[in-house]
Formats: sequence, structure tokens, C-alpha cells
Amino acid sequence: MPKTVLTYGTFDLFHIGHLNVLKRLRGLGDRLIVGVSTDEFNAVKGKKPVVPFEQRIEIVRSIKYVDEAIPEENWAQKRLDIQRYGVDVFGIGDDWRGKFDDLGDSVEVVYLPRTEGISTTEMKRVLSAFDERHVEELKRTLDSISQIVKELS
Repeated sequence: MPKTVLTYGTFDLFHIGHLNVLKRLRGLGDRLIVGVSTDEFNAVKGKKPVVPFEQRIEIVRSIKYVDEAIPEENWAQKRLDIQRYGVDVFGIGDDWRGKFDDLGDSVEVVYLPRTEGISTTEMKRVLSAFDERHVEELKRTLDSISQIVKELS
């Protein structure tokens, strides 16, 4: 019987740490479903992504380890998605350790180690030194990268 793995994240400024966690999660099962937090849900969480939701989900959808990417719109969705998709394993980075233990009554909960030396938070801290013109240039570059990924998939 196929084993389904589910995870969630913002996946802003997609980097090797994101790719590593998706690859490891896919290795835990036969199917990986990834919930990508919408801009509206990120606002509720106090986050403001650099890359817009539609681009972030398109990047995640194009990753070969990902079988399906869905919008994440609220906290309660996790339990509903576990039932909806017949999930066997809920996995997430260990920076969330203990936060989703309550899901253990219906799935195996796995916390994976983060990739050393890389984090979106640190990237944003470094980028905060840029003025508005530099940020707009970065956004244009990220849009170009997103377009290249779309054309290659």
C-alpha cells in the first residue's frame, strides 16, 4: 500500500535547505504532498514573504520530489488534509519540534533536521540591508528565475 507524506511551509526565497527537506520527506514514502502557505495565512502568522504565493507554489510544484502542492490557508487545515489525502506521515523541520505532536493520534509525526548554514530568516536579515531599489531588482530576478523554472518543467 502506498505511503503518503504531508508537509507545509512558506518556501519563500527557495533555497537548498528547502530542497533537502523535500527530498528527505519524499524518501519517507511513495507520495509527497506539500502545503504552501498563502500570503493571507502568512499575514496571520506575522510573516511577509518576498516571493508571492502563486510563484512559490509554482516553484514547489516543479520540484521532482513533490507529487502535489496545495494552498495552506489556516492552522486547522492540517488535520483535515491528513484525512482528505489519506496521509501516513506528517513531516516538518525540527524548528517546529513538539508543535504538531497532537497529530500523532492519526499519523506518524517526523521532525527533520534543518540544513546547516542556511535559513530564509537569515537570508531576509541580510537582504534587509538593501534599499527599496535593490529589493525591486531582487524581485525582478526572482520573477525571472520563476519563469525559467516554469519553462523547464
